[in-house]
Amino acid sequence: MNMTGNSVEGVKTILHPVSDLATAKPVYTALLGVQPQVDAPYYVGFDVAGQHIGLVPDGGPDGMTAPVAYWHVADIEAKLTELTAAGATVGQPARDVGAGRLTAVVIDLDGNSLGLIQDAS
Repeated sequence: MNMTGNSVEGVKTILHPVSDLATAKPVYTALLGVQPQVDAPYYVGFDVAGQHIGLVPDGGPDGMTAPVAYWHVADIEAKLTELTAAGATVGQPARDVGAGRLTAVVIDLDGNSLGLIQDAS
């Protein structure tokens, strides 16, 4: 049930920290059965079955140590407010990661990272 009317579109993006993009890329290519749509030294991304699977070298600037599932939301600030009111803490405040796409991470009461994405309007 959506308590605030702030829609959630579900998990559509999962980012995986990897120690070496060159060795991880063929494994994920074999798993997913497609070539990456983004292939850069700082990020490799695959679009398959309505999801985006990303490989982030060395956990990226936020130092991810485990995969993070990103929930797509209509209003990231409203969802951050709702989640912190429910007891979560902000691990990474909302920021523009390019082309108007916003991301944030909250930490639940058990220490799990929950990613949020708001696509550009």
